[in-house]
Order: sequence, then C-alpha cells, then structure tokens
Amino acid sequence: MIHRTSLSGMLCTAAIGWALLAAPAAARQGPVDLTAAAQPAKPAPSVNAPKPAPSPSATPPAPVPSAQTTTAPADAATTAAEPVFQPAPPPLAHWTIPDAQALLAAIKGVRTEGLTPADYEPANLAAAIAKGEGDDLDALASRLFVWLAEDLRDGRTPMPARIQWFAIDPDQDLHPNSQLLAQATETHDIPGVLASLNPTHPDYALLKDMLAKAKDPRQIAMIKANMDRWRWLARDMGLQYLIINVPEQELRLTVNNRIIRTYRAIVGKPGKTATPQLAEQVKNVVFNPTWTVPQSIVVGEGLGARLIKNPRQAAREGYVATKAADGTITVVQQPGDNNSLGRVKLDMPNEHAIYIHDTPNRNLFALPARALSHGCIRAERATELAMTMAILGADLPPETAVEYNLSGKYTKVPMTKPWAVYITYFTVARDVTGLMRSFPDIYQRDAPVIASFSKPRELHTDQRKSTEAIIKLDNPL
Repeated sequence: MIHRTSLSGMLCTAAIGWALLAAPAAARQGPVDLTAAAQPAKPAPSVNAPKPAPSPSATPPAPVPSAQTTTAPADAATTAAEPVFQPAPPPLAHWTIPDAQALLAAIKGVRTEGLTPADYEPANLAAAIAKGEGDDLDALASRLFVWLAEDLRDGRTPMPARIQWFAIDPDQDLHPNSQLLAQATETHDIPGVLASLNPTHPDYALLKDMLAKAKDPRQIAMIKANMDRWRWLARDMGLQYLIINVPEQELRLTVNNRIIRTYRAIVGKPGKTATPQLAEQVKNVVFNPTWTVPQSIVVGEGLGARLIKNPRQAAREGYVATKAADGTITVVQQPGDNNSLGRVKLDMPNEHAIYIHDTPNRNLFALPARALSHGCIRAERATELAMTMAILGADLPPETAVEYNLSGKYTKVPMTKPWAVYITYFTVARDVTGLMRSFPDIYQRDAPVIASFSKPRELHTDQRKSTEAIIKLDNPL
C-alpha cells in the first residue's frame, strides 16, 4: 500500500521530469545526476497549478476469458504457407567520379560501424570507376549505395535471424532508399548522408568505441551484433520513452534523451514465456487494476469451478466469478494488495498481450536473476513509475495521481502525449552505473545474429518483423 508519507518522494520524481522537459536542448546530454536535478534552483510547477485532469475511467473493462492461445491454430504451419518476402527493385541515379570515389572510401571505412567492406564489392566499384562515368557505374554505384544505406539504417542481420523481434523500425518509411540515393548524389555528400543513418542513442557510440579497441574475435563479434541491434530500432526514439533491456533485466524512464530513473525489472522465463522484443506506446496508466485470470488457471487448475460453488469464499479471496450460458466461467481478481498485477498497470495494447505492471511479490526484485514471468514486465517501484508517467504524459496533477492510487478503485488515466516503450535485447550495453558491460544471453539470441555476419550479405526484403507464432499468455504469475 502506498501511504501519503511517500508523497514527497513521488513528487520529487515528477519535479525532475518537469525540469528536464523545460531544459534547453544543449543541456540534454549524458546521464542525469539525480541529486543535482532535484536541487531547488528551478522550482517545479505547483501541484495546485490549474491543469485540467483527464477524465479517468472508474469502471474496469468487461471481463473476457484469457487463455494461453496463439493467433493461429497449432497446425497452422502445415495448413498455411509462409509469407513470401521480395526485395524491392533498386533505384538508379547518375554518379560522378568524385561521388563514386567517396562511396568507395565509405565502403572501405565501414568496419568502424561494425560492417564488412567486402559485402559492398569494393573491387568491382573500383574497376567501374576506372572505366569512367556511364550506365555501368550508375547501376553499380546505385546498387552498392542502397545496400550500404539499408544496412546502416535497418541492420545487416536478416529478419529470420532476429528471434522474436516484433519491434517495427519506421526508418525505411521515413527515409526510403530512393530519397537517400537522390539526396546523396544531388548534394554530392555521400559520407554525410550515410552518417546521418547511424543510431543516435549514446550506447551505439560507446559500442563503436569498444569495437575500435577490441582484439578478441569473440568480443568483436558480440559488439558487432549489438551495434546491429540498435539499427533494428528507430533512429529517433522519441522525446520520452521507456526502454527495457531484457538481458540486463532493467527498465529506464527517459525524457529528452536523459535517464530520469532506473528500475529493476522482472522479465519472461526462457522458452515459450520469453519476453518478445516490441516497440509500442503506453495508452493508459491504470491505478488499482483488475486481472482476468487465464483459462489455463480457471479451467486447468479448477479455480473457476471452486469459486462458482462458493461465492463468499471467492469474495474473501478477492475474486468475482461468473458463469455464462454456455458454461464458460470467467474469474476476475479485484483491486487490492494481493492482486497479481499489484497496484498499477501500464497499458500498451499489442498483439502479444505484453504490458508493464506492479507485483505483490516485490521481494523478487532483490534477486540477481529475474527472468521469472510469463512474458510481461514487472517493474520495481511501479507506483512511482506510473504516477510519473501520468503526471508527464497525461498532465495529471500529482495530488490527483496520489488520490487515484490510494482510492483502491480501478481508475484508468488515458495518456495525452505519446510515450513509447521499447523492449530490447542487448547483451553488451551500459549498466545502471553508466559502464559498458556484458549481460547473460538468457534467451540464446546472440548465436543466429553472430552467425549471419559470417555469411554473405542477404538482400533486404519487405519483411518487417519476425514471422514466429504470437503466444498470448497474459499471466503474471
């Protein structure tokens, strides 16, 4: 239970967020010093400021059965053909000799970005340059520029090697091949256009520095794989976002590219309950959530039949059980300290039924290995996180956020500002102290990425995410 005595700490977190939102762009670099950020040099907006609170929903959604199901029948692989993904036809531009030479120099120097020059046929390009301008140079240079731009923008790793990767990268829509090619050849700034595609997240630059110093082949392979993973995400990750690194089992709240808070996280157990990689949006902050119990428990463990027979016992245990005309039993756990979702839930609608929530078993956050859930993310200090997001993302007055939490009633606060969530998988990254380190490959997802780098480059296709089965467990236990 969150008491009023903890209000000052929660409002301090919100004040940090406000200070960062108001800071000039030149000051928004590097990890945040929380002690300095909390100093009273710039007072936070008054908690009594006349900001209209959004209209929350005080009624929980109608309960629906929640079962361990997939989006397709178990034998779908035998009844439906795999989708066929085709490479797009390459665009064409006119290449001058200086521009082609600049492209050749970029190809020869691409090792610094964790890519392999041989993938982009430097010898063939040099031979075409020696022949002079013409159709042959235009065709070859255009094709090699597009290949290099695609790998810098979207990643070199073929989609089938990106296990459980469902985070769709928007960069190819924002910066299509034809646009990049035209920009590079019309401005005669080949290196500038290519450099503009590199990820802007600080970890990418740190990995690049590590690569320049690395000697061990295994370490080099790990660094290259993790540099490529940054390319799988949006280059611009947004003004404010949550990012979860599953191998690290940590969550970060970020505003204006600065880390406001870090939270320990519990992630999915290896196997079918592994947490998939996603890029979604928080749509609602839910205080005192209900939880619709999965049918695997309602039916499989006999919970539904037991509670239907004894409604008073169901009420004592914090459940409401109903039986439909067709005999289907639905069990909904009511808000409270023992609710499996804890005191708050961050609703981020997605086809995997993955979301971020609290837990009554907060002692688990003290464990060094926290891959324990059925896929969803449990966040340490989840109430603080949810209140901060409601204040910053829905203009909810802090006092109102506290009231909603203490009410014990289901209350859904719609977000009025975009708030992205990135569930990522980095095995070499900054830890919570800001140091680069390695993390255990808990889902064994490094091997296919590293193996793809030892093979010839594959043509990019229109595939945007994994074609693996989507498993909806929706079970925080």
